[in-house]
Amino acid sequence: MVDNQCYVKVCTLNDDQQWVFLGTGLISLTYEEWAQGVLLLVRSESNGSLILESKINPDTSYHKEGKLIIWFEGENHGTAIHFQDTASCHEVWKDVCQVQGKVPCAEIIHDVMDESEEEECDDSPKTAELLDLPNCELGKLGQIADLVTLGLTSPMGKESLALALEREDYIKKLLQLFHTCENLEDAEGLHQLHEIIKGILFLNKTSLYEILFSEECIMDVVGCLEYDPALAQPKRHREFLTQNAKFREVIPITDCELRQKIHQTYRIQYIHDIFLPTPSKFQEDVLSSLTRFIFSNKVKIVNIVQEDDEYLAEVFAQIRDKATDDDKWRDLVFFLKEFCAFSQLLHHENRCALFTTLIELGILPALKIVMGMDDLQIRSVATDILADLVTYTPSMFQRFIMEEAQQSEDGKLFINLIIEQMLCDTDPELGGAVQSMELLCALLDPDNMLATHRKCKRSEFLDFFYKRCIHNFIAPLLSTTSEDVCEEDNIVGSDKNSVLCALRFMRRMIDLKDELYNFYIIEGNLFKPVVNALLDNGTRYNMLNSAIIELFEYIRVENIKSLVAHIVEEFYETLESIEYVQTFKGLKIEYEQEKYRQNQVWKNMYSVVPSKVFCRGASVLEEKEETSSKENIEEGKAGMPSSESDFQDHYDKFVETKKAKENEDKVDLPQKTSFGGFRFTSFHSASDAGGAGNPNGSSMVDLVDYSADKEEDKEGETPPRKKLYLSS
Repeated sequence: MVDNQCYVKVCTLNDDQQWVFLGTGLISLTYEEWAQGVLLLVRSESNGSLILESKINPDTSYHKEGKLIIWFEGENHGTAIHFQDTASCHEVWKDVCQVQGKVPCAEIIHDVMDESEEEECDDSPKTAELLDLPNCELGKLGQIADLVTLGLTSPMGKESLALALEREDYIKKLLQLFHTCENLEDAEGLHQLHEIIKGILFLNKTSLYEILFSEECIMDVVGCLEYDPALAQPKRHREFLTQNAKFREVIPITDCELRQKIHQTYRIQYIHDIFLPTPSKFQEDVLSSLTRFIFSNKVKIVNIVQEDDEYLAEVFAQIRDKATDDDKWRDLVFFLKEFCAFSQLLHHENRCALFTTLIELGILPALKIVMGMDDLQIRSVATDILADLVTYTPSMFQRFIMEEAQQSEDGKLFINLIIEQMLCDTDPELGGAVQSMELLCALLDPDNMLATHRKCKRSEFLDFFYKRCIHNFIAPLLSTTSEDVCEEDNIVGSDKNSVLCALRFMRRMIDLKDELYNFYIIEGNLFKPVVNALLDNGTRYNMLNSAIIELFEYIRVENIKSLVAHIVEEFYETLESIEYVQTFKGLKIEYEQEKYRQNQVWKNMYSVVPSKVFCRGASVLEEKEETSSKENIEEGKAGMPSSESDFQDHYDKFVETKKAKENEDKVDLPQKTSFGGFRFTSFHSASDAGGAGNPNGSSMVDLVDYSADKEEDKEGETPPRKKLYLSS
């Protein structure tokens, strides 16, 4: 252990990845029983306080850099000790290695702190600014490999190493050494270059990737990665990429940038998949920059192809051309698949714009031809492409189908072809049928029709589908059920599975609580086969019995009035004997309660309507009387004589006039009809009828016709009842 204590500066790495100076003190290594190990201690010279206490663990990676000893006890928790001189640092380093049971390594890094910085108390080991890499020589490859390995241990080390590698074409000089080592068959040097290049990839720096994956360097990078020390013999990856991996141009590519991007992206993806291990869920960001680099390349490829309208138009034209040979035709289809797969990397708006462009250039007629072929693999590829188009541009596909129906001469519609493939799939696992079904579901989803093109409204497309396509869609169902329904008057025949399927379908319709569906169920008397199936099942307690009982119970609980009334009126006498459940009695109770409520509503309406009309008539009379009174009073005032006798004469005349108007305004109440209601009779004005009339020209309504009362009034010489006038 350290005999003569020496002064050191202690720094620690904080959460912000910055080195913080803790203080200066004397370092010592002592064994502590309570810790069951050797502790590295640094105490302040002034007051003896403890600045650092760290147990030397065998698994902790310690590194010596000139007069620095650095170690990391966690991802963001590092400690650095800076010594006054190299000899003191080396002594402590030997003691640390002895405790860990390791051989002290040679110094691999020059001093990382200047003498001027040592005088300042707030100094920290900023290795990113001071790292100096050895010259690119065969004899220095070991040191360079150790430096790269050390740099990967901390974020600060990564930054300093990346800055050093970017200077003076350092990477290109390393790749030149690769050719030298390969020519000399220097196995050790090749293994060291493998570690160096692989370490540089894990630095996760886009600036370094641009150098490594440039056209002049990428194959040398692959060559360095071939010499894995873990392998007895190197793999011939360069030979595979240059000779076995053939680049097929389905349509000749004249754009040099596009060709270069395609080659580069394929090779980078090869390096990513073959040489670099798959990161765990805790290491997803280890190669994030490499993943983004590949992503960016694919987006550029899609954009370049999309901007070249002539290229895509030629692709679709050759797919439609019957003279295209099968091999080229397959290449064209797989090119479209890969192109659409790349498009998934685009933003939603850009992806929709791309698919719109593809449809305008004629991809749908080309896909129709592909889906009509017998090759299952090709049809599956076409279905995948079509699914993407329907997902992002459903309205354009719907419009294409409707326009196709108007222009098609043979009547073979694209959508009917999809339905046919769903119904006629020969795959035992129904893989193609499931693909076609999902495609139809997306196409018929109402949510995909809300934002449809103005020329292809939702109602128009649905009308088209039900007129031109639905017969193909339900043909298997009709062929299976029509004969059984006619002969046996059953749901779908004797097959219990079919019966249960039909019940489930009917249950789903009723669950919609749509009165239009309920109307068709009632009009078609569709509950008759259901009741017959329940009776034919007898007393057996099975799935069929449970399904039918649940159907009726749902109608009772939800109180679907139209269906409750239909079931009770048509089938209650038949179902009344079933007493092991209370469902049908409950339906009867619901029916009676609803019938009673309806009767009460009618009774209340009969009693309320006449009173309201009569009150309205009375209020009209009062208003007319008040109006007449005011008019007469004003007339009286206008011509009022000065004497009291004249005033009395005018007043008597006013009273007589008022009584005469009251006699004219008698009310006849309406005659009660046989339905318990009231008959309202409308009359034209007296001038129209030719009789003495209504001065206001209003229509007269008889609320109640009391003929017997009128006769009694005549016998008793009482004045006639007032008639109510309603303003027209």
